[in-house]
Amino acid sequence: MDLATIIGYVGALGMVIGAMVLAGGLGPFVDMPSILVVFGGTAFAVLATTSIAIYIRSFKAILLMFKPFALNIEDLVPRMVELATMARKDGMMALEGQQVPDKFFERGLQMLIDGADEGKLVKQLKQDLKSMKARHGATQRAVKAWVDIGPAFGMIGTLIGLVLMLKNMSDVSSIGPAMAIALLTTLYGALLANVLFGPVLTKMESRTEMEVEYRQLVIEGLRGIARGESPRLVEDQLAAALDPAGQEKLRAAA
Repeated sequence: MDLATIIGYVGALGMVIGAMVLAGGLGPFVDMPSILVVFGGTAFAVLATTSIAIYIRSFKAILLMFKPFALNIEDLVPRMVELATMARKDGMMALEGQQVPDKFFERGLQMLIDGADEGKLVKQLKQDLKSMKARHGATQRAVKAWVDIGPAFGMIGTLIGLVLMLKNMSDVSSIGPAMAIALLTTLYGALLANVLFGPVLTKMESRTEMEVEYRQLVIEGLRGIARGESPRLVEDQLAAALDPAGQEKLRAAA
């Protein structure tokens, strides 16, 4: 599990709920009509912005944010150097059956084994990368719709509550409770956007950037192998993507 995501979510919700409890309990902050307007209304409005398949996929993508990011550039570089050494010493067929960390890497490696030249290899892998960006973008737009639409439905709920309150101004004692309920929908909209979906959207975008960087390095490494470049040159090209600590670790392992 990804501890940062779990601790962040639990901490944020815990602070909000804790403040509510200390302020007098959760009862005043729960109102079913307000929940229906904000959560139910937003859910259907978000669905209207995309397809059912992408809508479902967006929730699966959110759940993935609670798992550790599997692709590691620090592990990629030495493995790519090992493969470059094998290919230069014994030819591309020596790469047959070699284990690699992910399907994208595996697909590119198999293309080399099957005799693809550098141009064909790079073209195919860049197309795969482009398709991945498109898929991630569609999913993230669905999640972003929750962030954008949630507060709007919160405001709609508040306006509904204000209309009902103003129609019953003759009963002065009901104005305070009615105003409190009207404001609850604004609170729900803010929670929806800034606590539930906003942080996970930022993490999804960050992980996409990391995956794009990883795949670009895979392409560069395999391109070097296709050219028959020396393992040292392949290592130098890929090591530039590591932070200073990672570069130092790589040099120490050499």
